Amino acid sequence: MKDLPLAKVYQLLEPGPVVLLTTAHKGRANVMTMSWHMMVDFEPPIIACIVSNRDHSFAALRATKECVIAIPSVELAEKVVSIGNCSGRDVDKFAAFQLTPRKAADVAAPLLADCFANIECRVIDTRFVNRYCLFMLEGLKAWSDPARKNPKTIHHQGFGQFIVDGETIKLKSKMP
Repeated sequence: MKDLPLAKVYQLLEPGPVVLLTTAHKGRANVMTMSWHMMVDFEPPIIACIVSNRDHSFAALRATKECVIAIPSVELAEKVVSIGNCSGRDVDKFAAFQLTPRKAADVAAPLLADCFANIECRVIDTRFVNRYCLFMLEGLKAWSDPARKNPKTIHHQGFGQFIVDGETIKLKSKMP
């Protein structure tokens, strides 16, 4: 074993797929790329996520307390990275990246038809927003596109490097 710089820990622990988070505030929708999120509970789904206070979406999420988490497949990888490399302050990302918004059932933020799954969410806890930019979300309604079979997600390893979902294996588990 040898020393590993603490800045590289992120690359070891980043578990979830890169997702797109949509918001709508003051009549304007926005979308951002996000990879800092994790499941906290199952039913209803509780999701913790970090949205930096430097991100344009932060103010909308804080004000409206709702969003959509859209899960893209690997086919959208370049677009997902490009969305993350610009700000909604300066760019209408829906137009710039030819995204297809759809009306959500329970929140004002749009679903993304381009993604194979969408989760409508509301903020249920903001105790850690000021200190860590951490929002606790409750999934209100989830959508999936049954036409997309076995979509592969991308997982950020830092510094422009990603892993694509690989082979699926099944092992015995006591979890349902």
